[in-house]
Amino acid sequence: MAGVRQRRSLRVGVGVGLPLVAAVALAALLFRLFPMDATGRWGLSPAVVAGGCWAGQLWYVGYRLDPERLAGPFWRRLFGLANGVTLVRGALYAVVAGFAVVPPGTSLAWVPALCYGTGVALDNLDGTLARTVGRETEIGRRLDMAFDTFGFVAAPLVAVLWGLLPVWYLSISAARYVFRGAVWLRRVRGLPVGDLPDSDLGKYLAGVQMVFVTVALVPPVPTGLVRTVAPVVLLPSLAVFTRDYLFVSGHLSERR
Repeated sequence: MAGVRQRRSLRVGVGVGLPLVAAVALAALLFRLFPMDATGRWGLSPAVVAGGCWAGQLWYVGYRLDPERLAGPFWRRLFGLANGVTLVRGALYAVVAGFAVVPPGTSLAWVPALCYGTGVALDNLDGTLARTVGRETEIGRRLDMAFDTFGFVAAPLVAVLWGLLPVWYLSISAARYVFRGAVWLRRVRGLPVGDLPDSDLGKYLAGVQMVFVTVALVPPVPTGLVRTVAPVVLLPSLAVFTRDYLFVSGHLSERR
């Protein structure tokens, strides 16, 4: 019974308590650091939007955790050095999302590029730290995946809303969800789902996307140049998602 209560308390702490505390802390920090007292677009506060996005990311990770794995030194694993770096990345991406309600031309236009670029720079550091200290964990992997996916939505969305990238560039933000939805649909229909190809090309192209979006958000970079290069950067990544689906659906196979 004590074990059940402990797991239930951890579930509530991770799924509700931690997201709420993190949201309030991030919003309060942004209110203090930046002059965001004015309301942004659609009557929304950028600091509150950032806090809400931060809470949503943490809730998503906590909600999907297996309750049986929440026992033991969970909090020590969660707030270890590697996961600490990952949590910082998630907070930075949440700050970027807050600027979706800030009109373009703001005096803080440099903040999204700085926050997203810093998160990108830290992208491999958390994994390296986890492998170095021998603390690769399930929650670390979930945090990393959730934050990477969220960053791929937040940063391009701000760039599109500010007119820095064309709206069709958001197809890269939707691609992962479309792919996962298509795979889920195959499973629901009872169709076979194969393994992904043994290739790191997708990871390399994801890195290219992160760097490109960071550059696009930098205020002095010419918008015309960014829009010209955008399709060249975008199309290979979309092609990789198409290739991956053809592999898992059995239409393509690796040559031996």
